[in-house]
Amino acid sequence: MNPPRIGLRCDAGPRTGVGHLVRCLALGEEFLARGARVELFGTVERVGWASAQLTARGIPVRPGPDTPAGLVEAARRHALDALVLDSYELDPAGAGALRAAGVVTLAIVDGDTRGQDADLYLDQNFGADTPGPAHGLTEEPAGGGAPGAGRAGGRMLAGVRYALLRDAVTTARPAAPPPATPTQRPRVLAFFGGTDAVGAAPVLARVLFDTGHPLELTVVVGRPEIGAALAQVVPGRGQSLHPVTPTDALPTLIGAADLVVSAAGTSTWELCCLGAPAALVCVVDNQRDSYHRVVAHGLAAGLGELPDLVAPGLAGRTARADAARTLRTLLTSPRRRAALAARAWATVDGRGRTRVADALLTRIADRTGVLNP
Repeated sequence: MNPPRIGLRCDAGPRTGVGHLVRCLALGEEFLARGARVELFGTVERVGWASAQLTARGIPVRPGPDTPAGLVEAARRHALDALVLDSYELDPAGAGALRAAGVVTLAIVDGDTRGQDADLYLDQNFGADTPGPAHGLTEEPAGGGAPGAGRAGGRMLAGVRYALLRDAVTTARPAAPPPATPTQRPRVLAFFGGTDAVGAAPVLARVLFDTGHPLELTVVVGRPEIGAALAQVVPGRGQSLHPVTPTDALPTLIGAADLVVSAAGTSTWELCCLGAPAALVCVVDNQRDSYHRVVAHGLAAGLGELPDLVAPGLAGRTARADAARTLRTLLTSPRRRAALAARAWATVDGRGRTRVADALLTRIADRTGVLNP
């Protein structure tokens, strides 16, 4: 019996960031552990860390077709049993074309399914399992059960119980959330995706220093331009700034930090799984709904939206002052940090990719008659 062949269609680069690739990589790790063959179809441009991750796992990178016909041709040429689509830019008709060609299709979405006709849909955002009109699909109940029926019979895997997390994160998950730990000079980690495509790091470094509180700030620098901008940020008394390049040791850095400041993207679920006390900033529009839900439920503190923080005049000064007050409260209150960490840790259990892989392999088995590995 031949092992299933799984394709991952996503891109990574300075403009698109690495969020799509990171969650596909997590799913790829799960399939590899089950004996499947995994290939990535897409462009990994000027992101050395991401390329190294794929190489280390033996996942080959193929050209990424953009058209429905190109997707079908690639699936046939590589004898794929399933193709995972994770992109906002692909033609939505691609999923339906693949299904018609007999290829099981999983579309990873963030709210809007974009009219795709897939076998499975995955929206791993917090609150996505609350029924509503956003997807145009019926969500699967949070505890499992019968699949929901979508416009084309697709099943929606919705909510953080399906969050896709890498081995490096799940193996670092603590047995319990961290307790309240008083410290005079908190260790703060700031990172904003693999490339910080929107240049958030220098903005938030200034806001952190504007708190006036002593702190040790470590910033993950995704691009040389970010490093150059950070070099212009001057710490205050009792404050320090340590830039580091993207690293496999990020979960370790998260675990050692008293506070993490990050974008409200896919890394949110990594922070929750690790029980990290976090403050989030919404850096792009597609993060907005999830950001507000996460903050409203006390899984992380909210620092606002990046366009507001960089706005000129009174509006920008007000937004930055509000964010600085929130950060100062966190820096001075170990109890507040511990409360955020406990709620976050209890919300994401780190087993989401197992559930997603089970659902996809079941679809393959239903279509091919081959049992799950």
